[in-house]
Amino acid sequence: MSGILAYCRPGFENDCAAELQDKTALLGVFGYCQTEAQQGYVWYRCQPEEADHLARKLVLRELIFCRQFIAVLSELTALPVEDRVSALQLALLDAVTVEAFEGVKPLGSLRVETPDTNDGKELTKFCRKFTVPLRQGLRKAGLLLAEESDRRPTLHAFFLSGQRVVLGYSYSYNQSPWLMGIPRLRSFADAPSRSTLKLDEAFQVFVPAHERETRISSGMNAVDLGAAPGGWTYQLVRRSMMVQAVDNGPMDQKLLDSGQVKYFQEDGFKFRPKKKNVTWLVCDMVEKPSRVADLMADWLIEGDCIEAIFNLKLPMKKRYAAAKEALEHITVRLQEEGRGRFELSAKQLYHDREEITVHARIV
Repeated sequence: MSGILAYCRPGFENDCAAELQDKTALLGVFGYCQTEAQQGYVWYRCQPEEADHLARKLVLRELIFCRQFIAVLSELTALPVEDRVSALQLALLDAVTVEAFEGVKPLGSLRVETPDTNDGKELTKFCRKFTVPLRQGLRKAGLLLAEESDRRPTLHAFFLSGQRVVLGYSYSYNQSPWLMGIPRLRSFADAPSRSTLKLDEAFQVFVPAHERETRISSGMNAVDLGAAPGGWTYQLVRRSMMVQAVDNGPMDQKLLDSGQVKYFQEDGFKFRPKKKNVTWLVCDMVEKPSRVADLMADWLIEGDCIEAIFNLKLPMKKRYAAAKEALEHITVRLQEEGRGRFELSAKQLYHDREEITVHARIV
């Protein structure tokens, strides 16, 4: 049986599986999930034609716990070390003769990937070296276009070990732009905390590249609730925004000296801006997700911000259920009390831990 393979954060396999079962059922597909703790991926087993249907219609950007997913073409468990390329060529040639996958050939590009685990990291060097000979071999066999094209599906070779690999594909309009679904961000040595990378990643995930110049621009007003010591404020300052930083704890002095930060030493749940000129609200407070969700909905409904990025800290169990409940609560409030159209999406980012990051926007 074929299916899809979904990449996720190790330790969140059950949450990813619960979400897949929920979302695929809404599309009329009723497969089953296979998971193993800490493996960093989930199998969703279904028929080949259903796998292709999901590759087209199961919208990746609407999935919280899945970084990337592929429709599975073939799985090889005893890849010969002496000639891996030929074995993958033959497996792929056999796979594309299946009626459901006939339209996949030729493929437009190649990604050689691994799970985001310690074992996967040990394979990274091999994958980088193997990408070129595999690409050349597949082009020679007519399975891969001579020039990369986003008009054709992307081939993924997902290595679980040196001898075990899953071959699958994704469509360019329904895939992560990053290898393994993980953006590679540079660290900031002068940032007050490592949490700064969460907001940097969130801007890249939630705001399309062609819209960033207008939606994240110099001179905008922003508010950071739960700001101390300033990891998220740092990203706003770096983008030349004027920031109201709110927290009972102390802020990084270099940020205060920048001239772009006004510090309010008070409770983030009680603070409101004096003027309705705030574009961005960001929030990384450690609180119950329901309480943060209500606070963010209040700001959006009352017109105190236009866009918001915030974290929801999740319980240890039934994390998908908790995330779904919080998002549905925000949705209902914005529908019933809001003043127009809105966008709401959520993702467990690479730099998140026991949490998800949510983006909301009044449009």
